[in-house]
Amino acid sequence: MTTRRNFIKKTSAGATAMTLGSIIMPKWGYSNILGANDHINCAVIGVRSRAKAHVKAINADPNAKIIYNCDVDDVIIEEHNAWCQENIGYVPKVMKDFRKVLEDKAVDAVFIATPEHWHAPMAIMALQAGKHVYVEKPCSHNPHENELLVQAQNKYGKKVQMGNQQRSAKTSINAINDIRNGIIGEVYKGEAYYSNNRGSIGKGNKIDAPKTLDWELWQGPAPRKAYQDNIHPYNWHWFRNWGTGEMHNNGTHEVDICRWALGVDLPESVTSFGGKYAYDDDWEFVDNQQVTFKYPNDKFITWTGHSRGLIQPERPGRGITIYGSKGSIMLDRNFYKLFDLGGNPIKFEYEQSGSETTNTRGEGGLDINHVGNFFDAIRKDESLHADINDASISTMLCHLGNMAQDAGETLKIDQKTGKVLNNEKAMKNWKREYENGWEPKV
Repeated sequence: MTTRRNFIKKTSAGATAMTLGSIIMPKWGYSNILGANDHINCAVIGVRSRAKAHVKAINADPNAKIIYNCDVDDVIIEEHNAWCQENIGYVPKVMKDFRKVLEDKAVDAVFIATPEHWHAPMAIMALQAGKHVYVEKPCSHNPHENELLVQAQNKYGKKVQMGNQQRSAKTSINAINDIRNGIIGEVYKGEAYYSNNRGSIGKGNKIDAPKTLDWELWQGPAPRKAYQDNIHPYNWHWFRNWGTGEMHNNGTHEVDICRWALGVDLPESVTSFGGKYAYDDDWEFVDNQQVTFKYPNDKFITWTGHSRGLIQPERPGRGITIYGSKGSIMLDRNFYKLFDLGGNPIKFEYEQSGSETTNTRGEGGLDINHVGNFFDAIRKDESLHADINDASISTMLCHLGNMAQDAGETLKIDQKTGKVLNNEKAMKNWKREYENGWEPKV
C-alpha cells in the first residue's frame, strides 16, 4: 500500500510538472482556474452521516459542484449515492482511496468528515496537494497535530475552515458584537454543556473486517488494531486509538463559542473531574465530565458533558450561557437570548433556518452559512469564520481537558504554546504513536 511518504513524493512531482505545463495550458482547462471564474469543484471524504450536511451546503451554492464521493466502505458509498441522487439530483464520481482524489488537479476543495484520527493527517496531505480544506471538528487527534496543521496552512497558503458551524450563526455573531459593545458589562464566565443519553457499546468481538470495508486504509495513520464488531461505523468515537471522546465530539462547539465570547485564547490552568459511570463496556473515555479553564482577570470557562444520562432537570441538549456584570446571554445554534441581572428577558433573536443540535448529522442552515463563508474566502479572500489558526485553539482546549482528566490534577499551561508546564505525565499525551510510514509531516 502506498504510504503517506510515497504519496507526497508522487503529488509533489505531479504538481511541479503541472506548474510547468500550465504555462501553456493546464490539462483540465481554464474553467477550473479560480479567478477565471468562480466555479469550485469539491470532493467529500467520509460520507456516512455528517457529510450529508456538507453535501447539502455545497449544493446550495449554484457555482460549486461535488465531483467525488470518497469512502472506504462500499456499503456506505452505495447508500450515499442513492441519497445524493434523491437529494441533489446527481451522483458524483466514486473513489475509495482519498489519495487518488487528491491527485486530481480538478479538485479545488476537500471536505473531511472521516473518523477523527484522519482529520489532521488528511488535511495536511490535501494542503500539500494544493487543495483548500474544510475539516470537521476536532481538527486534530492530539495537540501535536494541531501544531502541524497550522504550520501546513501557513506554509501552503490555502484556506482551512473547521466545522464549528455556530461561528457562522447570525444570532451568535450579533451576540458577540453586542458583548463587545458592553451589553452585559464585563464578561467573566462562559458556561457550556452537552446532554445526551447514549447507550452501551457492549464488548466487541474480534472478527474479520467486512469485505466491503478497507480496514487497512480506514486505520491509516493509527497503529494497527484487530477489527471488532463495535467500532465501525460510529463507536470509534469512544476508542482512544481513533477518537477523542465527548469532550471533542461535542464539547468543541460550545467551548469554542465561550472562548469567542470572552475574547480569550489559551488558559492559565485546566481542571477536569469525571468518570465512567454507566455500563460495563468498551467505552474508553469518561462518560460524564466537568472541565474548568481558568484565565487571567478572573475569567473562566466551564464545560459539563453528560454523554450517558441526561442533565436534570430537563434542559436543551446543548447550549452556552455567557455571564457579565450587567446580565447574561444564552446561545445555541438557533437563538440568542439576552437577560438582565434579575433574569428578566430583554431580547430574543432566532435563526431564520434552524439546525439540528444533538443528532449525529447536525444538519441545518448554519452549514450553508459556514460553507458559504468558506467559498467566499476561496473566491474573494474574505476572512474565514473558523480559520484553522483560531479554531485550533478551541481544539487545543479540549485536548487539555482530556489531558487534565487523565492526569488527575490541575494542569498549569503555557499560554503561548498550550504545553503543560512541569508535568511529564500529562505531556506524554501531546503526541500519539503512528503506524509506520503514516506519520504526518509538513
